[in-house]
Amino acid sequence: MTKDSAMVGPPVALPRLRVEFGLFYIVLPLIIAVLFPPNWMLPALFALTGLGIMLLHWTPGFQWAELRYDWANWSLREVVLFTAFMSVFCFGLIQVTRPDAAFFLPVHRPEMLAFIWIGYPVLSALPQELLFRPLFFRRYHAILPEGRAAYVLNAAIFSFAHLMYWSWIVALMTFAGGLLFTWAYRQRGSFFYAVLLHAIAGNIIFAVGLGVYFYSGNVQRPF
Repeated sequence: MTKDSAMVGPPVALPRLRVEFGLFYIVLPLIIAVLFPPNWMLPALFALTGLGIMLLHWTPGFQWAELRYDWANWSLREVVLFTAFMSVFCFGLIQVTRPDAAFFLPVHRPEMLAFIWIGYPVLSALPQELLFRPLFFRRYHAILPEGRAAYVLNAAIFSFAHLMYWSWIVALMTFAGGLLFTWAYRQRGSFFYAVLLHAIAGNIIFAVGLGVYFYSGNVQRPF
């Protein structure tokens, strides 16, 4: 029995869960990506986040105190290694794909980078982790595939949620990130660790210059 299955409350009807899952994780992100103009994307994402937080709050058996469980089940060595790997990888990627954007914020807008480094963990990494880890695995546990297939599905859904950027770089990075953050949340049982890794990854992305791919103002739809 998994930790999630041990904590579930009265079940929600499976057909309702499937429809709700499809609407929240597929239909709404697709509408945002295809129909919304760039200046509507951030407000729409904030609205989607608010809806997801309400769904998590209404999940039978869920308690917010769960997010503290096993919070310290991570190691400094892993964090240092991940930070080093992420820095080298992102530096290499920006040099290959957009060398003109390399270290743009540290050089030209250090105040903006400081704002991002302070705000990203709380305003982006934390809400995304709520929606794609506890909400995904707690509320929709009954309709998910078994074992590692659920991890792959989670990563795919996480990547799909970033379709609005219309970038293969964003798609691949968020898929890989989804696998890692899911591992931190499920295998280590630490929501905090998932948020920490997500925050480190995001801050490195913007420091190195890959934020050009994660900025709605740069979105160019292929149609």
